[in-house]
Amino acid sequence: MTTTKNTATTATATAPQAPVLTRSAEAETCADPSATMTLLAETDPGQGGFTVYRSTFSEGAAGAPSHFHTKAWELFFVISGSLEVLVDDEVTVLGAGDFLAVPPHTPHAFAAAPGAEADVLCIFTPGMDRFDYLRLLGSVMRGETPPAAIAASSERFDNHYVDSPAWRAALERRA
Repeated sequence: MTTTKNTATTATATAPQAPVLTRSAEAETCADPSATMTLLAETDPGQGGFTVYRSTFSEGAAGAPSHFHTKAWELFFVISGSLEVLVDDEVTVLGAGDFLAVPPHTPHAFAAAPGAEADVLCIFTPGMDRFDYLRLLGSVMRGETPPAAIAASSERFDNHYVDSPAWRAALERRA
């Protein structure tokens, strides 16, 4: 297979990629106090790559604070329940069957909607070793790793936290 770059004269040969199959019973899980992430598939980001995992949030559980990615798209498909999301400065609620694709450089955040659980399929492309990030996040949430480790990993995992008055207001309404 040949992949052509921006000019017609530059071509790069790439090896064929193998199909990816993860059996439910064999998938690794990461848990923190509010969610369980089932790690489904992660491929080489150098070849386009993707990361796919399923997040199951308990009722009203916090998800991710406001952040953005410089390289990756983050996609959400709500399997069941309700997910409250921030995209730029707008907060909305996604329900079962809703899909959201957040492009790079777009501030976003998410959490189970107030009074609801949420079961969400999450996809990143390219993948950027997101499984390692989820493992780190779980370790911090459980108190096993200092929170500073998350800030130190922002470039490696393409996860950049930003303040959002709209998201802070949404979280204050929950209290």
